Amino acid sequence: MIKTAIIGAAGYTGGELIRLLVHHPNCELVYIHSNSQVGKHISEVHPDLIGDCDLYFTDQVETSGLDAVFLGLPHGQTRSFLDQHSFDLKTVIIDLSTDFRDESDGFIYGLPEVNREKIKNAKRIANPGCFATGIQLALLPAVLNGLVKGSIHINGITGSTGAGKKLADTSHFSYRLSNISVYKLFTHQHLKEIKQTFIQTNADFDSDLLFVPYRGNFARGIWITAYFPFEGSLEEAKALYKEFYKNAAFTHVADHDIDLKQVVNTNKCLVYLQKEAGQLVIYSAIDNLLKGASGQAVQNYNLAFGLDEKTGLNLKSIAF
Repeated sequence: MIKTAIIGAAGYTGGELIRLLVHHPNCELVYIHSNSQVGKHISEVHPDLIGDCDLYFTDQVETSGLDAVFLGLPHGQTRSFLDQHSFDLKTVIIDLSTDFRDESDGFIYGLPEVNREKIKNAKRIANPGCFATGIQLALLPAVLNGLVKGSIHINGITGSTGAGKKLADTSHFSYRLSNISVYKLFTHQHLKEIKQTFIQTNADFDSDLLFVPYRGNFARGIWITAYFPFEGSLEEAKALYKEFYKNAAFTHVADHDIDLKQVVNTNKCLVYLQKEAGQLVIYSAIDNLLKGASGQAVQNYNLAFGLDEKTGLNLKSIAF
């Protein structure tokens, strides 16, 4: 069994990690950390876990005797946490914050569709962002094969859980219901890691990413629409995409229209292509808390420990 801890598990992504790991056949959860929920039973904070986990939240950080640790701390706090707490060099650290997505301090960027072999040998893994995952998986085959010649227009809509558990004006039910709004126009923080991957994939990539993020009036999921001028045929593009993802465990190129509910509650990414008005249009859909966060973190955990990539991740979509 892989002795595992979660640091910072009171939020949405932490809760999803617990849900996945308590049912993971190779995982032994040693402790679950939270500074804000100390002493509470896990099910007091995540009520759906009644009967699934007997642990209590602790604010004590034990660094020895662990095979793996997931870091679910707020963005900007992970680096100082690791400065204060030294884990064994053999301990696999999977960080869900933005702090090491630039691959500093020995971290590998944990997008399996690109870095699977590196992740298998990594001890420090930086889990990608949710929008970053959906956008990269929509565009990577096009970037790799040099299909992109001009600016890429990208629209992305995310559910309210993408903003985290802490209350904010734009996460209240009364704001989200029957509403939609734009934020961080062309400046979203995930653009940095997206461009990093695209340049690593194709050194000649220099296209602008014109990304419009939307707040959606639903709880979970991300829908991406990306398009750019394309002179080739739809069949040519589809063939390149299917070749790129032929060995991907969770990313699938669909032949028919996709919808968000196909991926919610799963670790899948579905991709669908169209060609209209001289544009190659790519849609992608993921669950922001699973393939966009905790599910992908467990996928990386599986790779790092030589397990089947799908272990503990054979999940059912809500479908309707």
